[in-house]
Amino acid sequence: MKTKHTPAQRAEVLIEALPFIQKFRGLLFVIKYGGAAMEDDQVVERFLRDVVFLEAVGINPVLIHGGGKAITARMRDAGLKPRFVNGLRVTDDESIRIVEDVLDNQINPGIAQSIKNFGGRAVGIHGKTVLVGKKLPPQTEGKETVDLGFVGEVIDVNLASIQAAVAQEIVPVISPLARDSEGCVLNINADMAAGTLAGLLKAEKFIYLSDVPGIMRDPAHRDSLIPTVSRAEIESLRKGGIINGGMIPKVESAMHALAQGVKKVHFIDGRMPHSLLLEIFTNSGIGTEIVP
Repeated sequence: MKTKHTPAQRAEVLIEALPFIQKFRGLLFVIKYGGAAMEDDQVVERFLRDVVFLEAVGINPVLIHGGGKAITARMRDAGLKPRFVNGLRVTDDESIRIVEDVLDNQINPGIAQSIKNFGGRAVGIHGKTVLVGKKLPPQTEGKETVDLGFVGEVIDVNLASIQAAVAQEIVPVISPLARDSEGCVLNINADMAAGTLAGLLKAEKFIYLSDVPGIMRDPAHRDSLIPTVSRAEIESLRKGGIINGGMIPKVESAMHALAQGVKKVHFIDGRMPHSLLLEIFTNSGIGTEIVP
């Protein structure tokens, strides 16, 4: 049952948001969107409406999306067995064609069109047209050395088309693919790509939406969420095993972005209704923020 709010209570919500709207108007936020938060149509719809809200109040969102589970499903349909080494998808000739098709021809235009359907303005940008990549070296898994194939890291970004969209108050929606110096398309870890882009754009905020509430001392207990952590405290959390598994590349990406001039990084649960707005426009927030 939905909670009914009086007109006065609704007005108080707007008043609480007002100073944040005034503070962030005209500034740029880089948002990484992925994980389970991309799987439920209602969750996706709520999130993209939030992005349109940001645009409407004068904030400039730049969106980088993932698509791992859709890629895995397509690979299985093609009779391919996905393999991951150190959290990175092994991507051979056939796999990179599937990755490219899913990201650039399915997910990317779908997100851009949904933003438009909700009254916003967006442009889909294929990452391989703006992200400059370099192939990753072979990875070690146990005693085995594994060539990841067409998997890379971002070493530079051609910012012109992204900045042009932002200047016109259009939301750039970017897929996590890059092209190397020889013209090969590379599959990129979207967390790392987003961190590099946020740093180069000197974003006011770099926001991760995924399927976890933030950095937690004990993942089994939501009340163990750490609301705020400094860069100096991150290393002790890693040594203590608090930051582990899939959170490690996210935190590394966040640290890189902060070192490049990003003002603040947020980790929030994209499955929670309107988590993006709650984190940005309320006094308490709902996730973990990393501050310089």
